Amino acid sequence: MSDETTRRGFLRAGIAGGAALTAGAAAAAGVPDPLITEVQPWASEFGDPVDAVPYGMPIRFESHVVRRNVDWLTESPVSSINFTPIHALEGTITPQGCAFERHHSGAIELSKTDYRLMINGLVDRPLVFTWADLERFPRTVMTAFCECAANGGMEWGGAQLEGCQFTQGMIHNMEYTGIPLRLLLQEAGVKPEGKWIYVEGADASSNGRSIPLDKAMDDVLVAMFANGEALRKEHGYPVRLVVPGWEGNMWVKWLRRVGVYHTAVESREETSKYTDLMADGTARKWTWVMDAKSVITAPSPQNPVRHGPGPLVITGLAWSGHGRIARVDVSTDGGMNWRTARLSGDVKPKALTRFHLDIDWDGQEMLLMSRAIDETGYVQPTKDQLRAIRGLNNVYHNNAIQTWWLKSDGEVENVEVV
Repeated sequence: MSDETTRRGFLRAGIAGGAALTAGAAAAAGVPDPLITEVQPWASEFGDPVDAVPYGMPIRFESHVVRRNVDWLTESPVSSINFTPIHALEGTITPQGCAFERHHSGAIELSKTDYRLMINGLVDRPLVFTWADLERFPRTVMTAFCECAANGGMEWGGAQLEGCQFTQGMIHNMEYTGIPLRLLLQEAGVKPEGKWIYVEGADASSNGRSIPLDKAMDDVLVAMFANGEALRKEHGYPVRLVVPGWEGNMWVKWLRRVGVYHTAVESREETSKYTDLMADGTARKWTWVMDAKSVITAPSPQNPVRHGPGPLVITGLAWSGHGRIARVDVSTDGGMNWRTARLSGDVKPKALTRFHLDIDWDGQEMLLMSRAIDETGYVQPTKDQLRAIRGLNNVYHNNAIQTWWLKSDGEVENVEVV
């Protein structure tokens, strides 16, 4: 059967199902649909002028598509987390206004005029760059996901929070424009004994992190723009670090200093937290890379099925800090059987990939799962596989398969298959 034949059959089923669910009674009674047969106000009146809103905002019908937080995860207004509404977005690019935030001491205001970036330590020429200096360097563009190391962390002990936004929403994916960090390090001249860098932010917490020099000279970006515009204040305006594929706490915002050293600094933020607490009580550190992961965004607890049985589009996101996503499998029966989903759009390394699976839903309950496989051959594990290695006391780096229970009424619940 050809794809075109399948598509036409799918559309016929959709039209028939839609008529039965929404317009069947009116059609049977011969009553025309006024939204088709009558001229509506929006077709007979002037709309808003182009200068009504200087900066375009989403239409009011999409006012529910916003970042949200969880009170018990927020220690204070300045040490806070909020979550991307991944259940309500399509494609792969996250609008800056929807992209999750994690702050250690609040979002600061730092102007381009006042901005300075220092490079010091084991370098030939310690340097301080202004914004104007940075504008003169060659730029590059990359798309990359930023995922908090604690994304999904509440799920280690079992299914905790209902919504897809709250379980897996500490992630965003944006197109960044900036300067490869290696160009700035080359300008300063790294001495042979320099093996690590230590990056700090200009905010009160500074959130300093150590990064091996090899990574810094590879694909790390000093970002000045995101999605074609200046960074938002909450995302580090005017300059932040982008560390593709590595945990989000290393993506230092309001970047103020890059120090070159012979070893890791081992600061508070990389020893007291962001380590993996193992079952035997030891803590594993330097687990920077975010392993392959995926999640179904629809249907999901905040995005139930409202149209009843018939054609159903299952969609979600997959990503890997090791490179490109090679395949995503979807199960509707709790992992007993798997089908390969369609990867939609341009599959980029260390960036979100959208997948779709089109099925004909019979109205029966389903246990929905997705499983990502990246180009290295790594397969996204189950929770049991992860727990067998790390136990239940961990918080970070939970890339286990997520399960949604789609009920016969279309509602969806966060569950765990045991």
